[in-house]
Amino acid sequence: MKNLNFAAELHLKLGAPSSSTVESLRLLHAFLKLAPRQRFEVIKLVEDLATEETVPEHPLS
Repeated sequence: MKNLNFAAELHLKLGAPSSSTVESLRLLHAFLKLAPRQRFEVIKLVEDLATEETVPEHPLS
């Protein structure tokens, strides 16, 4: 019951979190449940995707 009171007090002080904040926390929670090797693979995948987006595309001739 103590945790519910704490959560209610936080809600009153801070308001409701945005949906993006909630989704970020869910992703973080899922990430932390992964084995270290799987975490490494996720980080590598995200880094690769970020790198691909920054590479300029060549227009078709």
